[in-house]
Amino acid sequence: MLSSFPTFLPFLLFAFVASITPGPTNILVLSNSARFGLSAAVPIILGACASAALLVLLVGTGAGTTLSQWPLLQTLMQWAGVAWLSYLAWQIFRAPAVSIACENAEKRLGLLGAASLQWINPKTWMMALAVVSVFAGTGENRLAHVLTLSLAFFLISLPCLGAWALLGAGAARWLRAPRTLQRFNRCMGLLLLGSAWLSLLS
Repeated sequence: MLSSFPTFLPFLLFAFVASITPGPTNILVLSNSARFGLSAAVPIILGACASAALLVLLVGTGAGTTLSQWPLLQTLMQWAGVAWLSYLAWQIFRAPAVSIACENAEKRLGLLGAASLQWINPKTWMMALAVVSVFAGTGENRLAHVLTLSLAFFLISLPCLGAWALLGAGAARWLRAPRTLQRFNRCMGLLLLGSAWLSLLS
């Protein structure tokens, strides 16, 4: 396989770095895992990973050309994504200082919310365009390569986001005190807000 797909190993490294480095999705996974437990982060992980992998597949079959040809659409998507992330950051920041056990009744992001976040994030679309243009190649094997890249991205991003969930779950034992939990919520809210607005500068 590697002889007919020489860009596959470099892609694996790219997918790992793209998935493991901090970003809005990673922060949401960390925050939800710490506040609600490891199981609460699973739908977010599955939704985000499946959605990003599906975008790679769609872009590889030509759906991404529209986005690259319409800068206004990219801008609208970016502002929609920033607005939604800002709202989520505010919800996390203002979460009451109650124990983790009591917080379990709070509304969570969930699978569909995490998946939708990828769809309105132009950076995810641009990442998918880069993946396809750099790693898929051309020729008769291109579609097979796109399918492989999409599946590989899904399989690599799962444990990467899972590591963030484990980090959050491990921190949960230090968040038993309401005041500590409140400080954590505010810190996560500010980090999420910062990561959302910094995306406008890049």
